[in-house]
Amino acid sequence: MDGTRGGTVDTGDGVDPGNGFLRCFGRQMKLLREAAGLTQAELGVQVGYGEAQIASVEQGRRIPKPELVDAVDRVVGGGGVLVAMKGEVSKARYPGFFREFVRLEAESVELHAYDALLVNGLLQCEEYARAVFEMWRPLLDETTVEQRLVARLSRHEIFARRPAPLLSFVIEEAVLRRPLGGREVLRAQLEQLLLVGHQRNVEIQVMPLHRDEHASLAGPFTLLLTKSRRRMAYVEAQSQSVVHSDPAKVQNLEATYGILRAQALTPKESLGWIERLLGEL
Repeated sequence: MDGTRGGTVDTGDGVDPGNGFLRCFGRQMKLLREAAGLTQAELGVQVGYGEAQIASVEQGRRIPKPELVDAVDRVVGGGGVLVAMKGEVSKARYPGFFREFVRLEAESVELHAYDALLVNGLLQCEEYARAVFEMWRPLLDETTVEQRLVARLSRHEIFARRPAPLLSFVIEEAVLRRPLGGREVLRAQLEQLLLVGHQRNVEIQVMPLHRDEHASLAGPFTLLLTKSRRRMAYVEAQSQSVVHSDPAKVQNLEATYGILRAQALTPKESLGWIERLLGEL
């Protein structure tokens, strides 16, 4: 906590409670498999997965897909025990400091984000997201990269939700000029922004480098309005995060965002700007 009511902070000590839950899930799956008289190889055949994958899940080293959880529960006669844990298993795809935000994001009816370092995760194409995870330091192992990539892309489901949430993004020009992953990755990312930016419930604005005034030199943040009409704010830096629910803090960030939007290019101007940048590549 940073003293803000309703905030949550990751300590950055490397302890991830999600890993403990995965090990617990794996032990439960192993007990049910053994009670059913099946080897890992036999279970794998019946659910359509390899023995190595079954072993990795039981050891808590791999996050099982929802369909695998359903199949295993059915084959071993789990009676819904494993299925009941699917939600928590799914959350384990995300780093610990990010899980509370993902939960809030999934139930939001409005989301507004200012990004100064990289394209917002909701807007990232697969190539860009992979490049981000592969260049992460300390290096992530290949399994973690794949897990994080699947998790990030699954968040794009927000664009298909009905009723559609209201989404807006203010992105620094420097972010859109930085060729993370290379020129072709940047091209794919700009095309993704144009595709998403033309949706009626989405507004993307570019903050030009030449502006001599800037309302958020303190860094990126996200504003949320939940289904229950709670106004929240999320701030993240160096694998530490805070979810603010204190009205005064949230209102200050809302005021900051309003000024940012006034300082940035309009949504129509921004899409034109992105199209021109894409033509330069």
